[in-house]
Amino acid sequence: MELIKIEQRAIGDSQVQAINARVLHVFLEVGKDFATWIKDRIEQYGFLENQDFVTAPQNGGAVYKGGGHNRKDYHLTLDMAKELAMVERNEKGKQARQYFIECERRAKAIDPMAALADPAMMRGLLLTYSEKVLSLEAANAELAPKAAVVDRIVTAAEGTMNVTMAAKNLQVQPKVLFTWLSAHRWIYRRAGGTAWVAYQDKIQQGLLQHKITTVERTDGTEKVVEQVLVTAKGLAKLAGELGPICA
Repeated sequence: MELIKIEQRAIGDSQVQAINARVLHVFLEVGKDFATWIKDRIEQYGFLENQDFVTAPQNGGAVYKGGGHNRKDYHLTLDMAKELAMVERNEKGKQARQYFIECERRAKAIDPMAALADPAMMRGLLLTYSEKVLSLEAANAELAPKAAVVDRIVTAAEGTMNVTMAAKNLQVQPKVLFTWLSAHRWIYRRAGGTAWVAYQDKIQQGLLQHKITTVERTDGTEKVVEQVLVTAKGLAKLAGELGPICA
């Protein structure tokens, strides 16, 4: 039974399972109006456009909670949708999160090797593992925090991930990690640019990768998207240097 409609959509450089945020907003029975709610959540949790979600002018004539003109839709990855459901802390949120996890499980069951080739699915696996680690840490408070961080790094060592996902695995806010990386000369922005770029020495050390892809906009035009990826080696080094923050 389809509890919330899931569709394939281009987010970042991959076709991934996505949720219309307006549909999720209605299902969760959020008290705030949609525009305020989604903007607050994006700001509060550091979600990034073209990594965690994409936007598009609303169309199709569907009726959603709230009103107004010139509205736009937000299409969310399942990872972002799970987090939004979880932070609502109500029965609807729990129901939605369990539904998304089940949808991911079914998708992976169709092709168990797909997660190794699809960065988006890899991010989903890493987030799911992080949630399991958090549960284990809560159940066993005597575990050394450093050991828990190392455990996450070992499991995440299969591939690269974006900075937002790296922050989730390190258990720091994405904004904190972006600020730290910039201050310690891991990443920078070109003059007049908005995209983060990896410093060449960090690329040569195998700590970061700098990915450039071309994505198609909703109007059919194309744009170049630059993305910094953290390697397993980089994640391990960050865990050591951010030890007091990650603990």
